[in-house]
Amino acid sequence: MELFSYICNNLQNYDYFLKRTICLLLAVLVCAVLSAGDKLRLSTVVIDPGHGGKDSGAVSRDKKNYEKTFVLDISRTLADKIRAAYPDVNVILTRSDDRYVTLEGRAEIANKAEANLFISVHINAIGRTSPNGFSVHVLGQSSQKNRDLYANNMEIVRRENSVILMEDDYTTTYGGFDPNDPESYIFMNLMQNANLEQSVRFAELAQKHLKGGPIKTDRGVSQDPFLVLWRTAMPAVLLELGFISNDNDLAALRQKSSRDKLAERIFQAFKEYKEIYDGSVDAPAPEGERPPAVSAPPADSQPKADAQPASDAKTVYAVQVFAVKKKMDPKAKEFMGYTPRIIRSGDLYKYYIGVSDSAAGARKNLPAIRKKYPDAFVVKITGETVTRVQ
Repeated sequence: MELFSYICNNLQNYDYFLKRTICLLLAVLVCAVLSAGDKLRLSTVVIDPGHGGKDSGAVSRDKKNYEKTFVLDISRTLADKIRAAYPDVNVILTRSDDRYVTLEGRAEIANKAEANLFISVHINAIGRTSPNGFSVHVLGQSSQKNRDLYANNMEIVRRENSVILMEDDYTTTYGGFDPNDPESYIFMNLMQNANLEQSVRFAELAQKHLKGGPIKTDRGVSQDPFLVLWRTAMPAVLLELGFISNDNDLAALRQKSSRDKLAERIFQAFKEYKEIYDGSVDAPAPEGERPPAVSAPPADSQPKADAQPASDAKTVYAVQVFAVKKKMDPKAKEFMGYTPRIIRSGDLYKYYIGVSDSAAGARKNLPAIRKKYPDAFVVKITGETVTRVQ
C-alpha cells in the first residue's frame, strides 16, 4: 500500500513537472514569435519607371529610342526578381505600362503604400555625346558648397523636374515650386532628410553593384534636389542608368540582355540593403570610402554635439524630422514652432520633436507632426543611441 501511494504521488509530481515544462516552452515560443513580429522589416518597395505616356523622357539622337521604354523594361524585370526572391515583400510599380504619371502621383503611390524604399529609374541625356555612365542620387545638396545644386548636376535636375510643367496648375500642387528658379530648391533640401542615412546606404549599395556592369563609367553618388525624391516619405534614390545621348551607353541599353543585367545588379543592391534593414535599422553603412557628396568635414571643424550625455541612459521616444549636415538654430523657422532635441550622429545632426516617455505617446504625436513633416518617424532614444521603431 505504501509502495502504491509512493508511485501515485511521484506520478502526480511528474505530471505537474511535465505540464509546467510544456507551459514554459510554449511561453518562450510565443515570446520569440512576438519579438520577431515586432522587428522592423522591409515589407514594401516602390519601383518608379521614370516618364511615360506623353512624356517620353530623354530621346536618342536618331529619335528611335526613348527613356520611358528602357526604364519600364528594367523596372519590370527588377520587380519580377524581387517578387520571386521575396514573396512576402509588396512590390509596387508606379506605372506598369506606357502611361503618364505626375511626379506628385508617383510619390503619392509610395506614401499611401507606406513603402520602406523608393527606387526611381531613369536614363540620362545631355547635348554633348561624350558624357557617359551611371549615377545614383539622393535628395539634398552636396557638402561641397554649390557643387551639385548650381554646377555639375543642375542641368539633369532641371530636366527631370521640368516634367511638372506638363501638369495642370502645377504651381498649386507643388507649393509654387519653379524648376527653373534656383530659389525654389532652397527649402527642398531640408524636407526629406529624415531618411538621408538610409537613402545614402542604398545609394552606395546600388553604386557598388552597378560597377562593372553594362554601363561602364561610374559617375558616383550625389545629393541633388529632385522633386520626386522630395515628395516621398521614405528612403528614396534616383538612378540614372547611362546616357541615351552616348553611342556606347545607347548600344548597351538597346540590348535586352544588358537591361536585364542592370535589373539584376539593382536587385543585388536591394537584396543586400534588405538584409541590413531587416537586421538592424541602425546597422553601419557599407565599408569603404564614402563619395564626396556625403563625406564628412574635417574633424577639427566639426562643432560639439548637442546630444544628451551618455551617462544619462533614460529611454525616451520622439519623432525624427531632420537629419542634416549643418547645425541648425533650434529657433529656426524650419522647426515651425517646435523646440527640437538635437543628437549628433557621425557627420549628421538629427532633430527630434514630440518627445515622450512612451512609444505610445510619441506615436500619438506623430499624425500632427506628419502634417508638417510627411517623412517623420518614431524613434527610441537611450542616451546617445537612437533606434527606429514601428
